[in-house]
Amino acid sequence: MTPAGSLLTATALRKSYGPTHALDGAEFSIHPGEVVAIMGPSGSGKSTLLHCLAGIVTPDSGSIAYAGRELTSMNDAERSALRRTEFGFVFQFGQLVPELTCVENVALPLRLTGVKRKQAESTARQWMERLQVDELAGKRPGEVSGGQGQRVAVARALVTGPRVIFADEPTGALDSLNGELVMQLLTEAARSANTAVVLVTHETRVAAYSDREIVVRDGKSRDMERVV
Repeated sequence: MTPAGSLLTATALRKSYGPTHALDGAEFSIHPGEVVAIMGPSGSGKSTLLHCLAGIVTPDSGSIAYAGRELTSMNDAERSALRRTEFGFVFQFGQLVPELTCVENVALPLRLTGVKRKQAESTARQWMERLQVDELAGKRPGEVSGGQGQRVAVARALVTGPRVIFADEPTGALDSLNGELVMQLLTEAARSANTAVVLVTHETRVAAYSDREIVVRDGKSRDMERVV
């Protein structure tokens, strides 16, 4: 049963790689504008859960409901369209295209959906300003610091106005100061746009930016109550 008002819900997810059970009945739910941290030790299944929720990996069994649609019954083209338009992604190392300038990187998701260059780059600059990296518009990724590059990656994730952002260890390659700044800007920007954030992390200081935590161990999930 889908929780009332939930945007993305997973029920009884199972996924195995050979004899290894990456997910063994995992559950998940998130509401619009909510930030949920998925935590757990290395190898617990947290990244597999994120990849299933994002439609990158298909679970062996279980249900994933997104905005009233069953994600697991979509074909590859439908899931790809979701990832281009309604999902945004932030990875540990940014994964910016080195040959493009920072503003071209941020504008890229819009260009892939057919938005003309001038309009795409105008929207990209607005998001870069919100993430405090607008002065880097003409620079290439190799010319900026790790923290700056990750903020560019966050702007790229937000530029299409996605309903869900999937952030996989977004501060894992940053020092604590830059990590705090990235998380502050990411969560503030997402909440102001009513965008849900699915955050995979093993760091409690990063999880502290979430509204709720789900702990994954041995492929099973447990929703933790936040103590205020």
